[in-house]
Amino acid sequence: MNFKSTNPNISLIEDYYNHFEEENRLSTRHGQVEFLTTIKYILEILNNDKSKKIIDIGAGTGRYSVYLDSLGYDVTAVELVQHNIDVFKNKKSNVKIHQGNALDLSMFNDDTFDVTLLFGPMYHLLNKDEQLKALSEAKRITKKDGFILISYYMNEYAVITYAIVKGHILECLNNGQLDENYHTKPIDGDLYTMVRIEDIDEFNRLLNLKRYKIIAQDGASDYIRSAITRLSEEQFQEYVKYHFSIAERPDLIGASSHVLDIVKK
Repeated sequence: MNFKSTNPNISLIEDYYNHFEEENRLSTRHGQVEFLTTIKYILEILNNDKSKKIIDIGAGTGRYSVYLDSLGYDVTAVELVQHNIDVFKNKKSNVKIHQGNALDLSMFNDDTFDVTLLFGPMYHLLNKDEQLKALSEAKRITKKDGFILISYYMNEYAVITYAIVKGHILECLNNGQLDENYHTKPIDGDLYTMVRIEDIDEFNRLLNLKRYKIIAQDGASDYIRSAITRLSEEQFQEYVKYHFSIAERPDLIGASSHVLDIVKK
């Protein structure tokens, strides 16, 4: 969690990802949990139907896109940051890669894709209008009865790990990063935005998106990074199975660092 980062305009987001190890993030133990969990639900949605067209908006260096391409799916990717695109292209996949912004997907027609992935952009859009615009664009290019999978960065993870564990709670309350209900509020210099389940529910209500499932993408994994790093490979695989078994429990979802909302158009 990094409350004090750069302003979320395009050039500064590009600068951030020019230095952030996006390629390696999902290779860590806690990152593997997020990746494996997300792939599990993507494949559930796809149901081995190779005729389905997928778009990955905010694709980063292509970890999800390239994996799905390797399984024989038709994948299109949109990524803002040129550095990430360069890494992506070096992987020599069949993914169709476009440089673009989640707020403007006018390069694609309405009702084009069966499955739309919107994983990174909702972390960096700091106001509700932009968040709704990104979701609206994702909905527009998704076919009727198609699926949209949206990843969110969660409020309580930020409060616990940054405000409480790192001792910034009074500072955050005084400077407006936390309101009286301990809901995070972006201020000048922030790059990330965090939400609660009720915020996600409101987005879906405003855009008439119908929930299929909502899951904890990584559950406790980000809180216990050092512990799961110490596990043997056999122990880690058992931890992943445990996480899968509780990922849909509603009493645990909001405390996950990342949540995956799966909705239908």
